[in-house]
Amino acid sequence: LADFPVADMTRIDDRLNDDVKLTMRISSLGRAARAKAGIKVRQPLGKLVVKANSAEEKRALYRLAHEILEEVNVKEVDILESEDGELSDDMPGYSVNSDSGYWVAVKTEITPELLSEGVSREMVRRLQNMRRVANFDVADHIITYYQSAESIKQVVADFNDYIKRETLSREIVDRFPPNGAYAEKHRISGDDILLAVQKAV
Repeated sequence: LADFPVADMTRIDDRLNDDVKLTMRISSLGRAARAKAGIKVRQPLGKLVVKANSAEEKRALYRLAHEILEEVNVKEVDILESEDGELSDDMPGYSVNSDSGYWVAVKTEITPELLSEGVSREMVRRLQNMRRVANFDVADHIITYYQSAESIKQVVADFNDYIKRETLSREIVDRFPPNGAYAEKHRISGDDILLAVQKAV
């Protein structure tokens, strides 16, 4: 048997390690701020504002801002420094969370564009779960059928390529599902929708 490998501690990138820890902490505060406002993580939001405690932290957050964008599901990160002044825990239009000197706020306004994107992500989640329930193979392509209100039909039109790609749908058809399709009724963003999936031939 070979000896268990021993980590070479000299190869650890301390700066990257510290950057990742900071990013994880800010992302956690951001998700908690979303939860505080009752907004699901799948619903994109416009902006996250974070206060860095030093110029080095500000640079670190800029280096890994893309991770925060993805983890908190926001479109923009605004990074402030201590000299920008005191930041209130009561900031109109934002949900604020702070801990141990760190301060994060997420903009809670959901524009029609952000709402539509959130609905498309929720549709994808429901369809992916339906694939599993229907015992489709992970590589199986499907036909998706749906019946819904006009607002969801517009979302399907706007995000058609995204929904197809994420669910391996060859087509998304606006009609009552045929016999043999696996169907479920759902409610998304206040609207009822009938979804059905069938393995593509």
